[in-house]
Amino acid sequence: MVNIPEYYAGKNVLITGATGFMGKVLLEKLLRSCPDVRSAYVMVRPKAGQSPQARIEDMVSCKLFEKLQDEQPDFAQKIVPVHGDLTQPELGLSQEDQNTLAENIHIIFHCAATIRFNEPLKDAMQLNVLATQKMLALGRKMKQLEIFIHVSTAYANCDRELIEEVIYPPPVDYRKLIDTLEWMDDDLVAVMTPKLIKERPNTYTFTKALAEYLIQQEAGDLNIAIVRPSIVGASWKEPFPGWIDNFNGPSGIFIAAGKGILRTMRASNNAVADLVPVDVVINATLSAAWFSGSQKPKNIPVYNCTTGGINPFYWGKLYCINMTFKTNPLEQAIRRPNVNLRSNPFTNQYWTAVSHTLPALLYDGYLRLTGQKPRMMKTISRLHKAMMVLEYFTSHSWVWHTDNMTMLMTHMSPEDKRVFNFDVRQLHWAEYMESYCMGTKKYVLNEELSGLPAARKHLNKLRNIRYTFNTVLVVLIWRIFIARSQMARNIWYFVVSMCFKFLSYFRASSTMR
Repeated sequence: MVNIPEYYAGKNVLITGATGFMGKVLLEKLLRSCPDVRSAYVMVRPKAGQSPQARIEDMVSCKLFEKLQDEQPDFAQKIVPVHGDLTQPELGLSQEDQNTLAENIHIIFHCAATIRFNEPLKDAMQLNVLATQKMLALGRKMKQLEIFIHVSTAYANCDRELIEEVIYPPPVDYRKLIDTLEWMDDDLVAVMTPKLIKERPNTYTFTKALAEYLIQQEAGDLNIAIVRPSIVGASWKEPFPGWIDNFNGPSGIFIAAGKGILRTMRASNNAVADLVPVDVVINATLSAAWFSGSQKPKNIPVYNCTTGGINPFYWGKLYCINMTFKTNPLEQAIRRPNVNLRSNPFTNQYWTAVSHTLPALLYDGYLRLTGQKPRMMKTISRLHKAMMVLEYFTSHSWVWHTDNMTMLMTHMSPEDKRVFNFDVRQLHWAEYMESYCMGTKKYVLNEELSGLPAARKHLNKLRNIRYTFNTVLVVLIWRIFIARSQMARNIWYFVVSMCFKFLSYFRASSTMR
């Protein structure tokens, strides 16, 4: 077998979802590590008045592409924007673009999807299922297509505790569901959704499972592979540690904790937090396309790109972010970082009221008194909604088989293993979590490291305010208690007298020396 860069040499690649988090990293890695790839066609829709070309130009000017820019100054010439929209008939492609893609494309990476957990079922079906069906139809028109890679999710079958690298039949027939949703109004769909998704927690995992089964049923003669990443986090090594550009998933949790807003969350300390760095997923994806494109396996291989069964990280170890953000604090933190995990839902609700809602009400009251617009309760409400969506995943564990990932690695040359590394056994979680937290500071919040001294000073000020407040509160409560109890008064006078005697003794000892 040729090595991976040689396989991609001279090939034309089509990428959907290239402006998304994983799509960007895929495009950058492909162009940087496979410099002889001919072209990367990128399907993009106009957005906010920007043309596809303008969106691509904005994307490649971001920090992620700096290393590629240094190594290959003319890399952008290989990127070909294609005006497309996954929700439109025939993907919104012009006839000319359809003909161009049909004549030239060798490899498809279908990364586009809606990752919103609470997406209405109709919209989730449109973007995750019907769009996949349209991409398969487009793939069948391509004369030189060698491999179609579909990026799914490891949680597509989260209604099972053991998830193997196979495609499972969904609880409903996707064809009948597509037909039914055409005539159902939105209110009726909303009522029916819980009955349709059954034990799955949201429409995202449900529609991803349907898309996998659709691929199995409608693949025909197409050579297809499915990659299932778990919770995709910041980069581990490439193009540099800690790169992240969004608030999704763990990133939002880390930022809320670093700002001191998130104080409690429901999670099982022993549950596996199946985080996987984005560069690990992309390296595995590019490797899977190389293997299937070269070997053309008879069945559709599925790759569970997870870490829990090989190098697990537990939610209980999330406390490390407290120390990271105390050492390297975020700017304008509201409180000192101190997030706590609670497995009991009632305990978590109590601490949510005490440490989230009550302080937010007090702070908004202060803002009103000073003539400012209250905002903290709105922030807390958004945080609570996000945490409720994530509770299912922070309170459960799954076992994923990763035999195909191991098999893939054994077929790679030593050089390919180095350049396209997805061996998570080498991942050191403490270092990764620190770089992840710093990545949210540098790349999501755009905070400069030069501002760290001021941020640390602000955090020390918050600590002093907290200690002062707690001391005054304890004294006030104790004084109230003393006024009503003779025994409490006797204890108080005894403690005070002992403190006075100790100070007198210490002063006398110092004088004698």
